[in-house]
Formats: sequence, C-alpha cells, structure tokens
Amino acid sequence: MKFTKMHGLGNDFIVVAGEKELPSGADQLAIRLCNRFFGIGADGLVYILPSETADFKMRIINSDGSEAEQCGNAIRCVSKYVYDNGMTDKAEITVETLGAGVQKVQLNVQNGKVATVRVDMGQPILEGLQVPTTVDQAEVIDYPIEVDDRQFRFTAVSMGNPHCVIYVDDAVNFDLSLWGPRLEVHPMFPRKTNVEFVTVKNREHTDMRVWERGAGPTLACGTGACATLVSSVLNGLTDRRATVSLKGGDLFIEWDEADNHVYMTGPAEEVFKGTL
Repeated sequence: MKFTKMHGLGNDFIVVAGEKELPSGADQLAIRLCNRFFGIGADGLVYILPSETADFKMRIINSDGSEAEQCGNAIRCVSKYVYDNGMTDKAEITVETLGAGVQKVQLNVQNGKVATVRVDMGQPILEGLQVPTTVDQAEVIDYPIEVDDRQFRFTAVSMGNPHCVIYVDDAVNFDLSLWGPRLEVHPMFPRKTNVEFVTVKNREHTDMRVWERGAGPTLACGTGACATLVSSVLNGLTDRRATVSLKGGDLFIEWDEADNHVYMTGPAEEVFKGTL
C-alpha cells in the first residue's frame, strides 16, 4: 500500500489514493497505522475515492478506528494531494464527505503546487437535536453542562460533525487532557462530541485548543475552527470574519451572511511518501 503523510497545521493524516471503495478492516488498519510508536503515526487514515456526485470522495478513519463525518484539515490535505499528484488540473474542485455532503474547494496554486486551500464548509447546523445534543432547542447557546462537579457553559454547532464550544480565560494553557475526554463522552452528546476551549482576543481573533472526538488532543481542527467562529458570532464575541489561532497555526474563517455558509482558508503540507 502506497501512502503519503500530510498535515494541516500539524493535524496529520496518512493519505491513501487508488482504492475503489473503503476497504474492509479500515478501522483496524487505522488503529495500527496511526499508532505513533508501532505504526506510521497520525491523527487519522484518509482515503481518496471515486465519487458519483463530486470530483472526489473523502473517507476519514480516526486513530481509534471510528469514522469522522468531516474534517476541515483533511479536506485541505486531500485537495492538495489530488492537484499536486496530477489527479486534477482544476483550481476549483468538489469533494464528497460523509457528513457534510459535497463541498466546494478553491485551490491557491503557486509555482505548480497548492499553497493554501479555501473550503466552502457549508451551513452550520444549530438545532440542538440535530447537532446532536439532548437539548431540544432551536439553538444551544451558552448552555450549562456539569462534569465532575465543575460547571461549564457551551454552545453547540455541527459542521457535519458535532462540536461543543466552551469559553475559558486562557485556552492556550487550559488543562485540555483533563476536561476534553470527560466532555467528549458526556451523556448530553449522544454521538460524542469534539470539544473546543476558546479565548477571544478581540473581534477578529480567537485562541482555540481542541480535543477531537476519536483522536484526542490535536494541533488543529478545521471544523472546530469553523464551529468556534459560528459560536463566537452567536455569543456576540467576534465579527463574522476572524482568525482562529490553534496550536499548529492559524486558520481564517468567514461566516457569510448572504448564503449562511462558512468558509475556511488555510495551508496543507506533504511530509513524506512511503510504501507499507
């Protein structure tokens, strides 16, 4: 099996192209290959597959063997891969995802290679039961949640996958590994959840740290950055265009008022190629 190791702001993936469909046993393969001591090491295993409705299809298996509906960093890596490896010569492509449907992608090409990628991440889902949470409200904003006798307040956003956004005084130094796994599996989230801890710096800039469902702490999360901006707008904390600073770097996020779509712009990098 030939693979390419790629990352988006340090959120890293084993990218495989050439399969006709998701192979059986992909969950166990992801667990083995994503292991950072006994495997290649990655946050997830990503397959680029044929699509009947888009230019390409993307399937993402997390490092714990579960499948993610969508991943903003992975779709940027996939977009760079298909262009840089001659699978397309178009600067605008479409990618089919499991949870967010077909997404439009614009490629910023410099010297024959993709430098940055702008992804139409679609409309955010805000209705509580659809995120999903157990809260039956049209929007779940600044809602109380208790974990081990500590109360947080969260805003629920789905970008094709569920997110729980919580504002803290210092996201950069927050104890992510203590509270992230507890909130991920909280009964209020029937399909578990990604958890973002956020500090708003100003109207156009936030710091964010993420505990990803099925992967744990990662250096970046594209859908989490989108959920962070949507949540921050809903809570009146930022404008509709802002930079979200993650541990691995910055993403520029826009929530367009005209079409209600969220747009994410950021880099993707190839690390190395290999054969298993």
